[in-house]
Amino acid sequence: MTRARVGGVLIVASIVASVALAVAACRGKAKDGGGGGSSPPVTTGGLDAAVAVVAPAIDAAVAVVPPPPDVIPAEPPRRLWTSRLDSAADFLAYSKELGGERFTKFVIDLKSDAVYYFDVDVYAIHKDFIFKELYKTERTKAANRRFDKNYGPNKTEFMMCYLVHHLSSDRWTMAFWEGDIVTAAQVTRAFKRMQATFFAGDKVMYRPDSTYQEKVALQLKGIPVVTNDQLYKSADYQVFNPGAAVGTLRVVPAGVDFDELTFGKDEIVLLPESLPDISPVAGIVSETFSTPLAHVSLRARAWGIPNVGQKGAIARWGAMAGQVVWFEATGAGMTLRPATPDEIAARDRRATAARSVILPTADLAATELRGLDALRAADITAYGSKAANLGEIVHGKLAGFAVPPGFGVPIHYYDAHLKAAGLDGRVTALLADARFRKDPAYRKGELAKLRAAIVAAPLDPAFATLLATRVGELTGGDPDRGVFVRSSTNAEDLPGFNGAGLYDTIPNVKGADAVGLALKQVWASVWNLRAYEERELFQIDHTRVYGATLIQIGVPATAAGVLVTVHPTDPSDTVTYTINAKSGLGLRVVEGQKVPESLLYDSHNHGLRVLSRSDEDTMLVFDGQGGVREVPNPMKGKPVLDNKRAITLGTAASRIKTLFPPDRALDIEWVFVGDDLYIVQTRPYGDRLRGPN
Repeated sequence: MTRARVGGVLIVASIVASVALAVAACRGKAKDGGGGGSSPPVTTGGLDAAVAVVAPAIDAAVAVVPPPPDVIPAEPPRRLWTSRLDSAADFLAYSKELGGERFTKFVIDLKSDAVYYFDVDVYAIHKDFIFKELYKTERTKAANRRFDKNYGPNKTEFMMCYLVHHLSSDRWTMAFWEGDIVTAAQVTRAFKRMQATFFAGDKVMYRPDSTYQEKVALQLKGIPVVTNDQLYKSADYQVFNPGAAVGTLRVVPAGVDFDELTFGKDEIVLLPESLPDISPVAGIVSETFSTPLAHVSLRARAWGIPNVGQKGAIARWGAMAGQVVWFEATGAGMTLRPATPDEIAARDRRATAARSVILPTADLAATELRGLDALRAADITAYGSKAANLGEIVHGKLAGFAVPPGFGVPIHYYDAHLKAAGLDGRVTALLADARFRKDPAYRKGELAKLRAAIVAAPLDPAFATLLATRVGELTGGDPDRGVFVRSSTNAEDLPGFNGAGLYDTIPNVKGADAVGLALKQVWASVWNLRAYEERELFQIDHTRVYGATLIQIGVPATAAGVLVTVHPTDPSDTVTYTINAKSGLGLRVVEGQKVPESLLYDSHNHGLRVLSRSDEDTMLVFDGQGGVREVPNPMKGKPVLDNKRAITLGTAASRIKTLFPPDRALDIEWVFVGDDLYIVQTRPYGDRLRGPN
């Protein structure tokens, strides 16, 4: 019974008591009223009067207090663990869903062979469950040391496992923590105990989660095995950014030149293959899988739009092309159907969310071609964020990695170049042109002409001489030493606007003249269509955007990629980093058109989980004449990062985090030359900035 009902009952009881007193009083008066002798017959006049007084109050109380409900049986106490999962309902009760997987965890007592499937909504990790329910003791140092022996090959008390239902493919797997040094005999014992206590045990396969465990899996007999790489590549569906949107469905046919495409902000696009980049749209479905760290995926995350890979999507959904559709993506699957009138109306009513991107105030006075060792975060106003962030890292003098030497070309020279060629006025005229603003095809053509004019305009002779001198100092006068010419605008690598992939990078540039040309190409990329459209979406004033550049020694990478200091699907996990890696130069990692090696690195205990292996037949290396060339990939199917390199990279990322605001997730580009690590870029990891459109 609720407190309100109890209060109501007490009110009624009080009124009833008053009635009883009134009745008793009336009866008393009637009994005593005749004086001596026999009492006269009792009349009801006084009682009726009393009831007449209090009855309305009773009626009122009863009117506001509902009659007591039937007795509701108490819920049975929640079971924290069970020794068997005999049905789908049992599994549901002890599991949770995350990132398209529904999972529970279980413990096997090595002494009794008992199995404990525990509620992962109550106990997040095995250790929590064991200390609370089995050890029943505090976590002292001695108790922790005792427990941690169970992650080694000579386990003393427990085996700790995962049971996972991969929802999009309807496949079941059993796994150990990726850092567990489990033996083949232990895997076999755990698998058989799971099969004996789980209703769908015959459907489960063992999934090794690390390179070490993959080697152990080769020793298993009679145990079905599937790797994360096989699961990923055989899956028909993969979500890279969940969400929902309403938009006009557009099918992009196979073989279309990406450079010829323009997209509308209200379009949901079906693509035959993942694109290296895309301008703002309402949703993305690609028939070939990308990666969560590709530029398109980062862009989708920043826009807050659904982005998935689904094999056969065009055949399945293409008949709705041209219709306004509802598109929703979750970890378990996607929905694509005609939108209802209410959904369309809600989309039309919803105004674009206000943006809070603040560009650093431009400092046009700085003219020094300053080295990274002389740059700090505050120099973003003149040298852009890419150079300033790297300068901050160099200043931190952290151990375990290096930053390739380089220098920044401040925004002063970009501004002077446009003004000397009269292109500043051309920019002003374009931005004021109604046709330029409204016609995507016309806008694309005019931006291409503007970029060409920026490249064609000659460099100021004095600046060209200064640049050549500085390049010579950087390369030590070695004509075979190539440099990267990279954008470092004041409209990228910012909190709330990381601008990944908007502007150009020119790799392995050799010679002062070639550097001057590459510099102008990077300046011109300020006016890439994708850059303009992205800034427009975020309501950034284009007239306040300036093109600084970073010129940096090229590193002949044997492996390269991206690390972000977040878990790809679990925002509550604050210690896991996501790594994408490929052999050779890292230019294609961020394009996302081939599956990279994907790893999860636990920064707390150095665990390394393998999600996928790189499937590239070729890789990029420096060309002796400048630029890059494609060669056969000798590492195809082999690990790009072994445990040693992964720990080196993860440790470096943890140290770099200490140089930036503690609440800021970082997107770090890195390269290895053998076992030597170099950090080439650090920027804020792009978070979702708007909801469904």
